[in-house]
Amino acid sequence: MERKDISTAYKWDLEAIYPTEEAWQADYKKLEDLVSAPVEAYKGKLGDKATLLAYFKESAQVERLLEKLYMYAHMRHDEDVRVAKNTSAVSMLMSLAAKLSAKYAFVEPELTALPEETLQAFIADPDFAAQEYMLRRTAAGKAHVLSSEEEKLLALASDVLGGFRNVFTMLDNANLNLPKAMLGGEEVQMSHGLYGVALHSGTAEERKVWFEKYYQAYINLIDAITQTYYGNVKKDIFYSTARKYNSCLERALSNEDVQPVVYNNLIEAVHNAFPVMHEYMSLRQEILGIEQHMYDIYAPLVEDAEIKLPFDEAYELVIEGLAPLGKGYEALLRKAKEERWIDVYENEGKRSGAYSTGSYDTHPYVLLNYQETTNDIFTIAHEMGHAIHTYQSSDEQVYEKSSYTIFLAEIASTANEVLLLKHLYKKTNDKKLKKYLLTYYMDMIRATMFRQTQFAEFEQKAHALVESGQPLTKDNLCQLYYDLNKAYYGEGIVHDEQIAYEWARIPHFYTSFYVYKYATGIISAISIVRSILEEGEPALQRYFKFLRSGGKTDPVSILKEAGVDLTTKAPFEAAMQEFKDTLEEFKKLTEEK
Repeated sequence: MERKDISTAYKWDLEAIYPTEEAWQADYKKLEDLVSAPVEAYKGKLGDKATLLAYFKESAQVERLLEKLYMYAHMRHDEDVRVAKNTSAVSMLMSLAAKLSAKYAFVEPELTALPEETLQAFIADPDFAAQEYMLRRTAAGKAHVLSSEEEKLLALASDVLGGFRNVFTMLDNANLNLPKAMLGGEEVQMSHGLYGVALHSGTAEERKVWFEKYYQAYINLIDAITQTYYGNVKKDIFYSTARKYNSCLERALSNEDVQPVVYNNLIEAVHNAFPVMHEYMSLRQEILGIEQHMYDIYAPLVEDAEIKLPFDEAYELVIEGLAPLGKGYEALLRKAKEERWIDVYENEGKRSGAYSTGSYDTHPYVLLNYQETTNDIFTIAHEMGHAIHTYQSSDEQVYEKSSYTIFLAEIASTANEVLLLKHLYKKTNDKKLKKYLLTYYMDMIRATMFRQTQFAEFEQKAHALVESGQPLTKDNLCQLYYDLNKAYYGEGIVHDEQIAYEWARIPHFYTSFYVYKYATGIISAISIVRSILEEGEPALQRYFKFLRSGGKTDPVSILKEAGVDLTTKAPFEAAMQEFKDTLEEFKKLTEEK
């Protein structure tokens, strides 16, 4: 559909942020003036308490305004990426953000250069309570902060080096030139959203055709995508080298204050669980009764059991499934729908996928491309988990401590999915639906725990190639991905040659070392949900403490407050056991007469 043909009730209400374009322009002009304001009042004087407090007050004002303006602009852009005016607005704000970074480039080096006793005094001072964690991070990161002039140069470079994701977004949404294909006996225009529908519900022949045509579109652009991704990796290496890190992964983990043991625990646990995944793949092939290909991996093992609901009914089902989180959580879910936080349906030119976004001075917003599939029902639960996590953190924390790191971002969303699934499984006596839900859960774990770890290994190895002096080419990237695919899925599936190109269509690769957090997210979510369902109110209070914590301290410590310690092997082993137990339960139901 064209966007104008979609009912207002199913489009997000961006007028709640800026009722007119003139209102946005007025705030943009205000931001321009603030970014252009001189810094002489602060530069060289941050060791003085009053001056530092004044700086923090001003910078928070500017950052909040930038955040609000940018959120609005990128949501307008994502409604239809073909609209040049909105693309321009995003670019203008990115340029202002780069100028702002350059303007304040002196701050971190100056703070880092302060005597240790001065920094520690500020950290202990209640007047700096909002900045306490940031100051602790500054003190801990002294070795990676450069001189004021070098920091300014890096800040200026960010606008130039930050465009690789934008190039990929345009290739992926505006220039992919997907063809038409048959689906359900009708020729339709292929899209990202319908590709998922075809692989989940199409016939074997339709799945094959869609898979081959979809990947051919990426193969047609593979040279451009390879250079775009290679440039992104070189950008990561540039920043890691400039800041004196040993690797891009070390820098990524350090930037989120996460210990390497967490990453290592994940890789080790998933590798140890390869035999269970291979068993599942072989069982799928046996039940399907075909030579299973990569395009069959989403084919349901249980026919005619998928839950297909219009959006409004699906939303009510999500509310019902999240009832263990209490009436307050339900009220927020209803508020979000009534106040139009959600952009529901796919339209021509709309950004693919789904996400939640927000700023401190607005409520969160959610982008969907809803189709009537079980997967999209769970996507509602997932994205609303993000939204309510953001809402509660902003409500509880001061601005400076309200933003949780990406490491924590996928936990609330995935916990919602696990809760919904367990609710649906418990409420039904339909054996077919039970079997379907078990396969859905296994596929959720496969896609979120195993597949995202596979992505994480790909990123790690691709960066390591360039760090060792080797270039990235379409051949070595495809071979790397293909070898990982074989290791993760085993011999119970045909590793079609097109799957070697899957790396070329993953948007998250342009936010490097993001994807492993999906895996740690579901591992944490499984532990949290188990605690809530077994313990009730005490576990629920621990969980809400987590939701309200924002970024008040390091993410691993925040998660420990929810009862999950990722520095130990226990949560990882428990999640792998959950997958194994689910597989055994499915086999038991399958063997029953």
